[in-house]
Amino acid sequence: QVQVVESGGGLVQAGGSLRLSCTASGLNFGATYMGWFRQAPGKEREGVSCITPFSGTTSYADFVKGRFTVSRDNPKVTLYLQMDSLSPEDTAVYYCAATRNKYCSLTKSNFHYWGQGTQVTVSS
Repeated sequence: QVQVVESGGGLVQAGGSLRLSCTASGLNFGATYMGWFRQAPGKEREGVSCITPFSGTTSYADFVKGRFTVSRDNPKVTLYLQMDSLSPEDTAVYYCAATRNKYCSLTKSNFHYWGQGTQVTVSS
């Protein structure tokens, strides 16, 4: 059974930073394409970033480019999302997700396994 678990959320002031972590069990993490999504109150869940398993090639949504960095440590079975220059508009529940597909995507329907989410709140 696949389990995905995020951690690292919290409350931060505008302009600050947070690093989210995600672990996944029950799958071959080192061969799995991974992604980060977020969902703000009253809004649809949206793709933030994805990363390929071997080369670590990354993709980002335009609204986080230059501020967020996704990375992975395959031996530690951990995915990261470094979030810098945070603004109140980044306030959301952040989700880690894994896909059985062999391509990177920012579309939530392309992902099969989800964590429970971690709250990120940015105060002004």
